Amino acid sequence: MGTRSRIALQLDGDNLVSVYCHWDGYPTFNGKILRQYFNTRDKVSELIDGGDISSLWSDSTWDLKESRPNQTLYYSERGEDCPPKLHDNFDDLLKFAEEFTYVFDNNQWICYAHNGWDGEKPSVTTKVEIPSGNLYNSDGTAVSDELIAA
Repeated sequence: MGTRSRIALQLDGDNLVSVYCHWDGYPTFNGKILRQYFNTRDKVSELIDGGDISSLWSDSTWDLKESRPNQTLYYSERGEDCPPKLHDNFDDLLKFAEEFTYVFDNNQWICYAHNGWDGEKPSVTTKVEIPSGNLYNSDGTAVSDELIAA
């Protein structure tokens, strides 16, 4: 089971554009990846332009037969049409909230955790900190691979 997240870019005014991400949505993984590798408006825009995401950091293809350098695994790679969603404002974005929502605004990532549902949106939305530092492998060594732009 994945820890789902929504990744958004604040546009001019109140508008936002976002995509769904299925795996590893918690701040200690996706949050760190977003902050480390998607740290400019252009990089975030390119990430979101690819549409909905299975994994931000994957070293395999959909058929799991090929290994590749770490990169974002998009649903479009297996033929699905899952374009980004445009939102009129933050409340509209919350209608599509997952366990976590990441918003890139003013050249920084803001993470929100969501609990419970009240009709169309979470009943509790809390701003949470993305931990500092690097990602770590299971053996405790820092991940040093570069993320390849898809």
